[in-house]
Amino acid sequence: MKKLLLAAAAIAFAFPALAADLEVSGAFIRASPKVANSGAGFVTIKNTGKQDDKLVAASANVSKSVELHTHIKDGEIMRMRKVESIAVPAGGTAELKPGGDHIMFIDLNAPLKEGDKVDVTLSFEKGGQVKVSVPVVGIGAMAAPMGMDPNQHMQHMQQMPNNMKH
Repeated sequence: MKKLLLAAAAIAFAFPALAADLEVSGAFIRASPKVANSGAGFVTIKNTGKQDDKLVAASANVSKSVELHTHIKDGEIMRMRKVESIAVPAGGTAELKPGGDHIMFIDLNAPLKEGDKVDVTLSFEKGGQVKVSVPVVGIGAMAAPMGMDPNQHMQHMQQMPNNMKH
């Protein structure tokens, strides 16, 4: 019986979170050093639809604020900047990854510890909201952990119409 329940759970978690024509996968958040007051999260968003969409916000209860960020090159220094949205083109993919677009968790309530999970709600201009239970991985991680289905911690929510500086 236990094996049957585990198999059913594995099948249920094998599919990415969906909001309209959007698929969210590969989500992870880097653990934070004890002295850090911010953390970064990453995810891949695939738009299988025929309309462009935008990620317009993210929210979580692990920090006082959550912002969408990108990196810009300022001379020889890469700087993070807040952006109002991240485009998810029709038939395309938006990759929020280290060194590029990402989600910033600012003024953390407590350090982000490897092995924890953070509930994050992604809000899209047209696609509504998707709730994602995101694993916290090692401080320098560049991707979701190997051997773990990156989609296993996601669920659908109700749809609605070292030289980096801030």
